[in-house]
Amino acid sequence: MRAFTHRLTATLAFATAVLFVAATVAACGGDDTANTGPGASAIAKVENVTLRLGYFPNITHAQPLVGLERGTYAEELGANVKLETKTFNAGPAAIEALFAGAIDATYIGPNPAINGYVQSEGKDLRIVAGATSAGASLIVRADAGIGTPADFANKKVATPQLGNTQDVALRAWLQKNGLKDKDHGGNVQVIPTANADTLTLFQRGQIDAAWVPEPWGTRLIQEANGRLFLDERDLWPNGDFVTTQLIVRTKFLNEHPEVVQKLLLAHVKTTLWINDNPDEAKKLVNQGIKKVTNAAIPDAVINTAWRNQKVTYDPIASSLRKSADDAFALGYLGDKKPDLANIYSLDLLNKVLASLNLKAVQQ
Repeated sequence: MRAFTHRLTATLAFATAVLFVAATVAACGGDDTANTGPGASAIAKVENVTLRLGYFPNITHAQPLVGLERGTYAEELGANVKLETKTFNAGPAAIEALFAGAIDATYIGPNPAINGYVQSEGKDLRIVAGATSAGASLIVRADAGIGTPADFANKKVATPQLGNTQDVALRAWLQKNGLKDKDHGGNVQVIPTANADTLTLFQRGQIDAAWVPEPWGTRLIQEANGRLFLDERDLWPNGDFVTTQLIVRTKFLNEHPEVVQKLLLAHVKTTLWINDNPDEAKKLVNQGIKKVTNAAIPDAVINTAWRNQKVTYDPIASSLRKSADDAFALGYLGDKKPDLANIYSLDLLNKVLASLNLKAVQQ
């Protein structure tokens, strides 16, 4: 009996030791996704998952270009998240890929995000963070004879794409100044044109003006006899309006909130690093663009264009709603004014900001 008691005591002691070791490993985050940097402690463990992220090779998509080059996204997502990236040249193509389940998240302009939200009846996407503010302008050909808004009558004006962010901004601005494009019974010919083609048409004198994002506004001035007619920042309070934001497929957000939170941590840390290191950031942006397009932006262009935008994680929600109102007034969003009440999902972003002792953003 005494021998049995000794054996039982030893067995219980061993079991207790095993449980203590297991608990200690778990408490220390023994899996390889552990990240001990700022903001990481608030994020739950991530199981093996693939995150497919879209972006454009453009300076207004600075965070993914810089974050991928520096390895910040891979570091913050951890070993259990396989990151795959895909680049796009236009918002509608990115939205189609999101709807098809080919990507899980993407950096994109406000109007394609609005269109996608409306098309899916508010079901398929959510805006989870801002990325870039400003960086768009109306450029006129120096010899086009345009000095006032009235001079745009009977002129040809390019925008990047029908219904895109700059296209809506131009048409709304024309109406505010007593003009209309030909699609709405006016005499201004708005020509949706790829940005690279706009530069060529400008140089040939075949269009008179263009409302474009950076770096194309700067290129039209430096390479095509263009003149700044309107910096879009002058139309918005404090010069802030959303140009690029980060959206996530709703299904992925619901199934993998911890992955999205890690993505947002990488996004915010990259934003802060860019603003603290602008010269190095410009080089990394150009490096990333060259990898995708095989052509870097000339230093004179990127240095000027960079000053015309602001890199931020704030979605600047009020400007998106104004853009939606303008798009609806132009007939781009159907017969019923869209309800955008649920287009934002900023709780994870604000958790990340709180973990970094940063102020929350509003929607």
